[in-house]
Amino acid sequence: PETPETVISRLTEAGVHYIPTGLSHGTVTAVIDKRVFEVTTLRCDLKTDGRRAVVAFTDDWIIDSSRRDFTINALSSNRDGDVYDYHDGIADLAHGRIRFVGRADDRVCEDYLRILRYFRFFGHYGRPPYNVAAFNACRKHVDNLRSISAERIHHEILRTLAAPEPADVFIMMRDAHVLETVLPEATEIGTLRCAAWLAARGVVIDGLVPDPLRRLGAVLSPDCDLDALSDRLKLSNKETDRLRKMKSLAPTLVLPSDIASTQRLIKLHGNEAVGDAQVLAWATRLSDQAKLPSDETAARRAALEAAFVWQAPHFPIRGDDVKALGISPGPEIGTALRAVEDWWAEGDFVADREDCLRYLKTMIENQGKSRI
Repeated sequence: PETPETVISRLTEAGVHYIPTGLSHGTVTAVIDKRVFEVTTLRCDLKTDGRRAVVAFTDDWIIDSSRRDFTINALSSNRDGDVYDYHDGIADLAHGRIRFVGRADDRVCEDYLRILRYFRFFGHYGRPPYNVAAFNACRKHVDNLRSISAERIHHEILRTLAAPEPADVFIMMRDAHVLETVLPEATEIGTLRCAAWLAARGVVIDGLVPDPLRRLGAVLSPDCDLDALSDRLKLSNKETDRLRKMKSLAPTLVLPSDIASTQRLIKLHGNEAVGDAQVLAWATRLSDQAKLPSDETAARRAALEAAFVWQAPHFPIRGDDVKALGISPGPEIGTALRAVEDWWAEGDFVADREDCLRYLKTMIENQGKSRI
């Protein structure tokens, strides 16, 4: 229960680097061997407005626990491992019950972000049936999510999508009108379920782990305006670009691609983009037709494995090789290189440097003859 100033003093004496994360709320972050530890003074709320709180420090563990959101978040432990549970959090955790501490309505009104946190915690730790009081409080105050920053909504959505069965949680969020408030583009819950199934149980492939952004791509409607979504949720350029590639490539993979075609796509777009698109295309097919022909399943699995493990070889010739054959600097060099690279890819990248140079020379000679 030490004050932030005392915590800083003790960390300084011990030579531990610290970050004054939120002194007004009692939080100091200690960094030890690149590991981050948040140290927060016991607190009680003096005033809340649904977004931020004015707090006072206390030395009473029960009072501090009573301002937590969920009973499973109100546990504390001493250095000997003795756990103190003032709100039946251990029993709730054992039975998959996600309950607010005290009156659910009061806890939600203190911080409207707790609406999203409720669904995230249910996805990771909860089991049906959900707590009716908690669900009703979230639904009652859902419009107040509009006062929460885009960055925090973005963060909570992705963490919810990392849950083992995100589709079940998204159905709850839809029923509570949360999706129409923060993510109205999330219409493809069936595709999300299939994408999660492929990663968790349907297909065992090293590297195909729960990927929140890939799952976000799966749940978005096919005609989603990614620019508007990115602007509203403050997605990074990298996240937006990845979603754009995923959504544009997936429709081209409605039919399973063979290994050679997959390799050519990887050469053009990279492993991650092709892997994302393969998962989305497969999940879309499963959501439309629960059982696929065995030959299609085998082909999709092989293509997906290639997307995760195959590394595109280095194209063996460069622009200087084209210039050496008499082509002047300019657009024609790039055109020639692309033509040879297409030929090289169509041959499954087998041709070596000498083969590529021979093809380049023949191509240039034939173009010269065609001009005569």
